[in-house]
Amino acid sequence: MVESFFPIEKLLEKLGSSACEELLLFCGVKNDLQKLKETLTTVKSVVLDAEEKQAHNHRLSVWLGKLKDAYYDAEDVLDEFEVEDLRRQVMKQRSIGRKFRNFFGSSNPIAFHFRMGHQIKKIRERFDEIAKLRGEFNLIERLDDHRRVVHKEREPTHSFVLSSDIIGRDKDREKIIELLMQTSDGESETVSVVPIVGLGGLGKTALAKLVYNDQMVEEHFELKIWICVSEDFGERQIMTKIIKSITGQNQGDLDTDRLKRILRDHLNSKRYLLVMDDVWNEDPEAWRKLKSLLLGGANGSKILVTTRSRKVASIRTKIMKCAFKEERDKHPNLVKIGEEIVKKCGGIPLAVRTLGSVLYGSTDKRDWELVGENEIWKSEEKANDILHVLRLSYNQLPPHPKQCVAYCSIFPKDYQFNSHTLVQFWMAHGLLQSHNKNEDLEDIGIRYLKELLSRSFFQDLTFGILGVETFSFKMHDLMHDLALLVAKDESLVVNSDCQSIPKRVRHLSFAAANASRNDFSSLLSDLGRVRTILFSTDDGKTSQSFVESCISKSQFLRVLNLSEFALEVCPRKMGNLKHMRCLDLSRNYKIKKLPKSICELQSLQALILEGCLELEELPKDIRYLVSLRVFALTIKQKSLQESGIRSLGSLRCLSISDCRDLEHLFEEIDQLSLLRTLYIVSCPRLISWPPAIKYLSSLETLILSDCESLDLNLNVEMEGEGSNHDRKNTRPHLRRVFIVEITQLLELPQWLLQCCTDSLQSLVISDCPNFMALPGSLKDLEALEILVIAGCPKLSSLPEDMHHVTTLKSLLIEGCPALSERCKPPTGEDWPKIAHIPQINLDGKMIKSSDY
Repeated sequence: MVESFFPIEKLLEKLGSSACEELLLFCGVKNDLQKLKETLTTVKSVVLDAEEKQAHNHRLSVWLGKLKDAYYDAEDVLDEFEVEDLRRQVMKQRSIGRKFRNFFGSSNPIAFHFRMGHQIKKIRERFDEIAKLRGEFNLIERLDDHRRVVHKEREPTHSFVLSSDIIGRDKDREKIIELLMQTSDGESETVSVVPIVGLGGLGKTALAKLVYNDQMVEEHFELKIWICVSEDFGERQIMTKIIKSITGQNQGDLDTDRLKRILRDHLNSKRYLLVMDDVWNEDPEAWRKLKSLLLGGANGSKILVTTRSRKVASIRTKIMKCAFKEERDKHPNLVKIGEEIVKKCGGIPLAVRTLGSVLYGSTDKRDWELVGENEIWKSEEKANDILHVLRLSYNQLPPHPKQCVAYCSIFPKDYQFNSHTLVQFWMAHGLLQSHNKNEDLEDIGIRYLKELLSRSFFQDLTFGILGVETFSFKMHDLMHDLALLVAKDESLVVNSDCQSIPKRVRHLSFAAANASRNDFSSLLSDLGRVRTILFSTDDGKTSQSFVESCISKSQFLRVLNLSEFALEVCPRKMGNLKHMRCLDLSRNYKIKKLPKSICELQSLQALILEGCLELEELPKDIRYLVSLRVFALTIKQKSLQESGIRSLGSLRCLSISDCRDLEHLFEEIDQLSLLRTLYIVSCPRLISWPPAIKYLSSLETLILSDCESLDLNLNVEMEGEGSNHDRKNTRPHLRRVFIVEITQLLELPQWLLQCCTDSLQSLVISDCPNFMALPGSLKDLEALEILVIAGCPKLSSLPEDMHHVTTLKSLLIEGCPALSERCKPPTGEDWPKIAHIPQINLDGKMIKSSDY
């Protein structure tokens, strides 16, 4: 089954752009362009109807598949025009002398126009043929999807499980805990297995979490371990995961015997609980081997397993908890419809929660009826009923978020997504669209993520740095199955059994390839349509020549991830990938130089060089990466003054980390007028702080960490004001400031406070051993909500006017002995200054001011 989720409107917008129309005029295809627009408009009007009817019509599904292929191929062709337009803009902005022309290589405009004109004609003819066939399906024109439920966005939930969110499971929990508390009478068996069995989506993992976090279980077992197994039941993999759960360290590079010794040392004579989530393997021999590894624990040790091997009858839930914001009793007519939907969901919590999220906040009876009466309930395909229910929620999504969900199929099950990285990938494929032209793509991506989280497409949300909108999350196995279903023939995870790569594949991942096969060259006959290639961490089995072969055959590549691949030399043909948007070379510790041709990638939006510890210098022409929005850099240079970074005018995020020799950044940093996030981390010799930083007009987040030589109290006012008086009104509006392990910091510099008087929401000062005083002007921070002070032993008191900071919602003080003593309620000298703050954490103890 092929799902249609392509936004034809996007093609029409590209065809109507001034750059495209100008170039197409030179190609002599004005008439073809007009006909193509008309055909696309006609097809667009029936796509929504076709999407809903394809479940019952295989030929219609095939027709949509052909339309999707044509759409992607047309998008690739139109992207050629955008790339050419960018090249022309760069040439116009810079000198057009021979040196510059040689830099970009020879380009024959006549040949380009002829070739592109031919391509446009072929696309127009192809869409004409597809459009003619639509009459066979009696499709209804519907420009507006009036059947899509629109609901208000809500905040995503946290990753931990609240018992109040798990309905009707008390008896199940009590029964499992009773089994876990039992100890065997004899000495023959020190460890036994307790299974939680049921269909995917029944809530097995949620139930296991309730048990795992129960106070009785906490007190009964000396050691608790949680691992997710999925389809990987290898002995080494299981041991590595268990050891990592216990110690937090990845020991996967050790040999098997060493892993066994470490495991037994940790389990020796301890009564432990091991939860193995999502186990598929039913091979008795594999279980026997595993059990022999785990026999070193004390009597009464247990293995709690969640698995899909058979159905569980004792499961109940209600859709109303997810669908109603408040007081369900006010809407008895909706409750009745909701109960019918629950019955159709077969009592599966994931299905109920997902559909409840679709209806969240809607009190329109028609919205509820449209879900309850949807065609999908009539589907005859019963083998995967749960997927059909989940697809109903998927069908309610707008086109672009649909593509975002499908894209996730290229990652393995149980993959830990990072919000920042996933948004970059979506951006690279042009999936982020907004009617507001002033909205940054990064903000659109975060908005999409929140929407998908609120609709239960993602789960297990974990926030990173306090106050920063960067978080990690996972996709439920069944949601991953749904992503695979809707992206069928478009994404492929290559494993050792793969014999070929179909021509329709657009996204490739070699993450599942293993040591049993290291020659994949026979698969590379046709990668002409591939847009994404992800390689796993190098295991020494995949050669550099194979990587170079992939690159040379993938002319439309937009995303290339070679993180931790142990590359020694960056592929020379990298500069040929003119459609490239996202290039990740992070943690390739042996790379010393980048090819000069990398600077020809004018469409590149993200370049990740973080952790490239041996990288000696940047190419001099890095300034020509005019589309670069994210730049993460580790380098051996002492100074970045001549690096050209200051000319990257599209930058939104700049990260400079682990630069052990770096002493100076670069002046005129204020040329980065769109920069929103600046990370300077682990640069121990950095002493220079560019004065012009106070004129970064778009800067919102500043993170400084582990820069022991950096003095923030440089006289930037005097140095910065002298040459550019016209910039006095161009100051940042910082929202988040993190200062961590800055040894030289005695107090917050005035220039920093002046940059955030009306905007600062989060201020974190941590592990600054010489920090002595918060400024009295703290009261002037009109928007401050979160204040964290940790590991600052010389800080002994709070400002006198602290009680005037009425916007503060959360205060954390830790590792500041003198200050903590003064802040203790109710007699501490500084307690009256903070008693108005709703949430106070004092050395790990939560304090409610209402209690005093």
